Amino acid sequence: MSTKTVIKKVNEHVGESVTIGAWINNKRSSGKIQFLQLRDGTGYIQGVVVKSEVAESIWNDAKSLTQESSLYVTGVIREEPRSKSGYEMTVTGIEVIHITSEYPITPKEHGVDFLMDHRHLWLRSTRQRAVMVIRAEIIRAVQEFFNTNGFTKVDPPILTPSAAEDTTELFHIKYFDEDAYLTQSGQLYMEAAAMALGKVYSFGPTFRAEKSKTRRHLIEFWMIEPEMAFTNHEESLEVQEQFVSHVVQSVLKNCRAELETLERDVTKLENIQGSFPRITYDEAIEFLKGKGFDIPWGDDFGAPHETAIAEAYDKPVFITHYPKDIKAFYMKPDPNRPEVVLCADMIAPEGYGEIIGGSQRIDDPELMAERFKEHNLGEAYQWYMDLRTYGTVPHSGFGLGLERTVAWICGLDHVRETIAFPRMLYRLYP
Repeated sequence: MSTKTVIKKVNEHVGESVTIGAWINNKRSSGKIQFLQLRDGTGYIQGVVVKSEVAESIWNDAKSLTQESSLYVTGVIREEPRSKSGYEMTVTGIEVIHITSEYPITPKEHGVDFLMDHRHLWLRSTRQRAVMVIRAEIIRAVQEFFNTNGFTKVDPPILTPSAAEDTTELFHIKYFDEDAYLTQSGQLYMEAAAMALGKVYSFGPTFRAEKSKTRRHLIEFWMIEPEMAFTNHEESLEVQEQFVSHVVQSVLKNCRAELETLERDVTKLENIQGSFPRITYDEAIEFLKGKGFDIPWGDDFGAPHETAIAEAYDKPVFITHYPKDIKAFYMKPDPNRPEVVLCADMIAPEGYGEIIGGSQRIDDPELMAERFKEHNLGEAYQWYMDLRTYGTVPHSGFGLGLERTVAWICGLDHVRETIAFPRMLYRLYP
């Protein structure tokens, strides 16, 4: 009698006969032995079919299998030290489900556009599966961190009557007879939730209609946005350090095989714990000038600037106290120097750019009223003003971009591989 199982759990069935539903990842033959490279979504195992040990019909079924053909395969699990998984299957039975012909993605090299057009199939590849498994582990670790640190998950709306930040382009839609927009950020709503629940976080999709084609940009991406009442800027930075460290260490602990598949240099991730270096915007400007950049005080940093700064550190680095005029209206000015705000961007190592943006928020009702006038914020934001009118408190928050974080931890060249079906400037299919 055979037990139905999955490849990930074959270690529990050494010496036993099991049945696994699988696809053929690859296949080779040495005449009287066929080697089936099997995958089932949970992992990979080699199935060995020996001609002299199986019925002719089973041998012929094995011979008929092509790349991505599907089958139920039955066999005895044994330990095999030379295998990556440490196990191998001696095949005793095959039930063919479907024979695939002319599978488009072969082991040869394919161009990026071809692979993106066939993204629904490219996901089956070893590397793409590894990225998706690591993404799932990052999401698990994110939720674990906040759930064990007293945060309540709150879901902000995806359809909004206004922009979270007045500088970015929006996806405009008609909401019956009203104008509405796809959310750019759940942050403002998280501030309202924090006034009810203390410490909250959201995790959901956000949309930016930026006509950008860089390796760091997607049109649709996922954000994790915590907000904390009675929390100042410095306390928020400590939470961010603990949070990012927890996520990276969780991936190292639980996804070693996937990191190995991606040939990721894990020594660069093992160092991501403890406190992170911090420099002010002023110090960053001086550093960049010393590196030959012509950048005046008051300009925002682009990718080359962030990369140059990150190269000086082997951990993520905080750049703090940016000029007020290049940051969002809700950021609290530094009481000792009002032209800069109590904010920080966390720049990932190895050239992956900003992965977190955060700040202490303005809690003074009068100052927020001034900002409303300066930015011509109308009735659509009245509810946000109410948060300062009724029981205002010091509070801080930040947002982490999931896809950039996945790209950094996986060591990927482009964010298009960090999400199952990326939405980019010229890509809405599949």
